[in-house]
Formats: sequence, C-alpha cells, structure tokens
Amino acid sequence: MFYRINVITLYAHLIYILMETSIVKIGNSKGLRLSKAIIEQYNIQEKVELILEKGRIIVQPIEKPRKNWEKAFKEMRDSNNDQLLISDVFDNEESEEWK
Repeated sequence: MFYRINVITLYAHLIYILMETSIVKIGNSKGLRLSKAIIEQYNIQEKVELILEKGRIIVQPIEKPRKNWEKAFKEMRDSNNDQLLISDVFDNEESEEWK
C-alpha cells in the first residue's frame, strides 16, 4: 500500500497530516483502505462518520454515544449526587389521563 504523507503546521498546537492513498475496487463499489496504524491510532471500530463539506470529505471515528457514562454515574453515587430530578411516583396515579 502506498501513502504519500505531507505534514503541515498551521499553528503551534494544530498539525494537519495530509495523506495520499488510492481508491480501491470493492465488489461493485470503491473504497478507501486504511492502514492498521491509522485504525489503531484513531480507535476506529466497525463504523466511521463521514462529514461532507464543500470540497472535502472528513472521515472520523464514531464514539460510543454513552462513552464514560459508567464512570460518571459511579462518581455521582460516590459523592451522593445521584438524586432523582423527577419524582418516580405521581401524586395521583388514579387520574383519568393514565387510564
């Protein structure tokens, strides 16, 4: 697999790495082949998100929607900050709108 890599530094904290790669035939479609190093570095799993902007396509990993929730819930419990915001019991459960 051939990659041509250019590194561009726009600001001290912002570096763009431009890579040139080939489009490959995959059945009746075409696709991009990503190296193992890129997949591991960006933690790409089964799917990626494509952002279509004027003149460019950005490919980025999809983060788990509930990433770090378990840790946050544990911290809330440990600090006694896991109180209900809405009561889990209604004042009048016999109300007509519930029947």
